[in-house]
Amino acid sequence: MNASQTGRADTGTDTASRTAVVTGAGSGIGRSVALELLRAGWRVALAGRRTETLEATAALAPDADSLVVRADVSDADAVAALFATVRDRFGRLDLLFNNAGTFGPGGVGIEDLDYDVWRQVVDVNLNGAFLCAQAAFRQMKEQDPQGGRIINNGSISAHAPRPRSIAYTTTKHALTGLTKSLSLDGRPYRIACGQIDIGNAATDMTEAMQRGIPQANGELAAEPVMDVADVGRTVRHMAELPLEANVQFATVLATNMPYIGRG
Repeated sequence: MNASQTGRADTGTDTASRTAVVTGAGSGIGRSVALELLRAGWRVALAGRRTETLEATAALAPDADSLVVRADVSDADAVAALFATVRDRFGRLDLLFNNAGTFGPGGVGIEDLDYDVWRQVVDVNLNGAFLCAQAAFRQMKEQDPQGGRIINNGSISAHAPRPRSIAYTTTKHALTGLTKSLSLDGRPYRIACGQIDIGNAATDMTEAMQRGIPQANGELAAEPVMDVADVGRTVRHMAELPLEANVQFATVLATNMPYIGRG
């Protein structure tokens, strides 16, 4: 019986033994995606900088197989240790959801943006994504059966910026290049890579949007948000496709947010 007959994606491993790493799993989008995967039977390594928030995520799915690993994705040694821990615990890796990120200081113009702040945003959003993708790629290439999937968390800002968000916007545009390169370079090894671009998922990070945030015309306006669980379901769909199929880019956003026509 094939995967379509069973309703189960053929990722090269049995459903009960699929393993994922979710970075930034202690809150927001990362928590939503991790819980969606855990409740669907995945084994999930919850990675992030704060152990207490990761443990809080794990506690929301107490019967699932989760692993809490404290890791700063901008630290190459910490990333290496994260993936070594996952390999030792689970034996293989089927999915990396490259999610950890920071917006940086909102509302600061380029002329006033401190270089150390710029570098911090780049270190987390871009360098961290590269380090995790590199570690995942190596493991997926070497394991048997070979292959796996990497899903990068881009953003609507990978397409169109918000005012005074140069560091965040630049890193999110760069993630698109990372996604395309990984997708191409992964072909010989059954490593698929896609990107999800998210707009106005209801998290702590987007709470201000409902009160009013700057628009391109200089005005303040409240913006609609969507349930963050819809992001989790979208990532799970991308993750559970057979490796012969890939969602290269997906955009999921609050229907009425000012993205189409922004500016």
